Amino acid sequence: MRTLVLTAVAIACVAPLTLFGQASTQSTGSFDFSSSGIVFRTADSANAIIMRFRMQNWLTYNTVSTSDLSAASTELVVRRLRLRFGGHAFDPRLTFNLQLSFSRSDQDYSDTQFPNIVRDAMVFWNFSPRLQVGFGQTKLPGNRQRVISSGDQEIADRSIVNGAFNLDRDFGLQGFWQPIHGPVIMNLRAAISSGEGRNAPTISGGGLAYTGRVEILPMGAFLNGGDYFDSDLMREPTPKLSVGVSAQYNEDMNKTRGEVGKALYAPRTATVLYADALLKYRGLAVYGEYAQRSADDPITVNPSNANEKRAVFVGRGYMAQASYLLPFNLLIGGRYAVTEAGDQLAGLSDYARATNLAGVLTYYVNGHRIKTNLELGMRTAENLNVPDSEQSSLYGRVNLEFGI
Repeated sequence: MRTLVLTAVAIACVAPLTLFGQASTQSTGSFDFSSSGIVFRTADSANAIIMRFRMQNWLTYNTVSTSDLSAASTELVVRRLRLRFGGHAFDPRLTFNLQLSFSRSDQDYSDTQFPNIVRDAMVFWNFSPRLQVGFGQTKLPGNRQRVISSGDQEIADRSIVNGAFNLDRDFGLQGFWQPIHGPVIMNLRAAISSGEGRNAPTISGGGLAYTGRVEILPMGAFLNGGDYFDSDLMREPTPKLSVGVSAQYNEDMNKTRGEVGKALYAPRTATVLYADALLKYRGLAVYGEYAQRSADDPITVNPSNANEKRAVFVGRGYMAQASYLLPFNLLIGGRYAVTEAGDQLAGLSDYARATNLAGVLTYYVNGHRIKTNLELGMRTAENLNVPDSEQSSLYGRVNLEFGI
C-alpha cells in the first residue's frame, strides 16, 4: 500500500510538469488553489489538470440487539480515501476523469481478493454542453443515489437498496444528450459496457450490458447542479423536481449483482429497473427510489460441489429519505429503506428481507467538502425461509468528511 501511495503522489507531481513541458518554453504555466481543487495550467491554457483528494473516516458502534446494547462489533476505519484528477488536454472539448482509491473497504477486496485501485479512467469528447460521448471506466447511468458522489451524500453511506441493486462502475462507451432545455429539461444517458464491473479480467463469450436513463426536470434546472448532490445547500428559491427512470439488460454476467458481488458458478442474464425522484425547495430535500432485478434462472451450482450455490440477487427494494437544512448549516434528516429477495431464491441464505431506519445530524463546515455526521439507526433482518425469524439491532456512527 505504501508503494501505491508513493506512486500516486509521483503521478500528481510529474503529470503537471509533463504538460508544462509541452507548453511554450518562455513560461512555466500557472498553479492555483481554488474551490475546484489544485489547478495546474499551461501558459497557453491548452492543458489543465485539476487535482482533488478526500477522506472519509468512520467510527461505528453496532449493538447485539435492540434490547442488548453491548457491542456486537465496532468499526474504526478509513472508509474512503481517494485521489482524483480531471481537466482537459490540447482542446477544451477533450476532457478526462481519473480517480484512484486507497482504503481497503473502497477496493472491493472481499469480492475480488485483490486491491482494486482504479475507480474512474474516462476520456470524454464534448461536442457541446448538451452532447457528450465518453470511453473508459466510470459509473453507469443507474439510480441517482449511486451516481451522486459518496462525498456528496447527506448520510455517511448510501442505502441498503443501493447496496443490493446498484449498477456501479463498468468499462465501455457512454453518451449524454440533452434534447430539451428550457423551462422543462430532458436528459438522456446511455451506455454499452462489459457488464463485469471495475477492472474485469478477460471473460469468455460476448455478453455485454446495455444501460439507459431518462430524466425529466419539469420545473427547470437546479441551482449549481443540485439534482446531483444531497441536501438543498443552495436553498432553492422555487421548487425544483427531477424524475428519473433507468434500465439495464446485462447478458451473461458473471457476478451475483451484475457489476459487483461474488463470482457466479455460471453466467446468467438479468434485467434491472430503477425509478427515482428528487424534490428541493428552501432547504427541504426529499428523495425516493425503487429498484428491481429479475432473472429467469438466478441460481448457479458449483460443478465440483452440488451443495454450494450462488445466485443473482433478484427481488426489489425501495427507499425514502428527507432532510431540512437549518439556517446555520446544520441538517436534520432521516431515511427508511427496504430490500426483499424474490421467491426464486427460496431455500438460500439470500432469501431475506432487510430494513434500515436511520436519523442523521450533519454539520457542513464547507459544503460537502468538509462536514461531519452523527447517525443513529436500526437494522432489521428476516430470514424468509424461517417464520418469525426477524432480528433487529441498533447502531451509531460518527463520520468525518475532509477534502478539497
